[in-house]
Amino acid sequence: MIFDPVYFIFVMPAFLLSMYASFLTKSRFNKYAKVAASSGLTGAQAAYQMLRKENLNDVAIERVQGFLSDHYDPRARVLRLSPQVHDGKSLSAVGVACHEAGHALQHATGYKPLGLRSTLVPATTFTSKLSMPLLMVGAFMSAAPAGQSLMIIGALLLSVSVLFTLVTLPVEWDASARAKKVLVRDGIVSPAQEADAAAVLNAAFLTYLAAAISAVMTLLYWLYRSGLIGGRR
Repeated sequence: MIFDPVYFIFVMPAFLLSMYASFLTKSRFNKYAKVAASSGLTGAQAAYQMLRKENLNDVAIERVQGFLSDHYDPRARVLRLSPQVHDGKSLSAVGVACHEAGHALQHATGYKPLGLRSTLVPATTFTSKLSMPLLMVGAFMSAAPAGQSLMIIGALLLSVSVLFTLVTLPVEWDASARAKKVLVRDGIVSPAQEADAAAVLNAAFLTYLAAAISAVMTLLYWLYRSGLIGGRR
């Protein structure tokens, strides 16, 4: 594909935001990883307490390798926590662990955006493998009608991934809101530590917001290149 400066006009602001969000998340996690939660609970213990108080007794908690590899697997009903979170007794550890426990609560209560995101996973996995090759080939052949057609098809496939990132936003925000609600209420952190624990969760959400903006701007660029917006032919 010929160098197109317009691509950077569309994507560069979102790329810079993503870099900032990643930096902020890691720096805040590392900062508050040095601050002990007032309860003295580990991340795994905090998540366990949160789940049991919500009468959710069938979710397992496992220790997995990888920095910030924490996630909830709805198919296996397992909360998988990285060593830093599983074993850590810091504000970062209990905040992240309770956020992931929030996803388990979403699953148990039938939170619709989570169900929609899970439904989109197979389609997103499939379309993400095809969209960029079609877009790149279409851009290379842009002088021909077939090139524009390939870009349009690629953009339509890319839109599935964009939808996935947009649906992820309320899912992640709600999980953090659930975590923030219980951290002080259940004595996991003290009232004085509430704002600091929330800062970790807010920084993590910014990474999802940046990813969504980046995905949207990338899609808009390819719609522009294909001529569907902006009148470019």
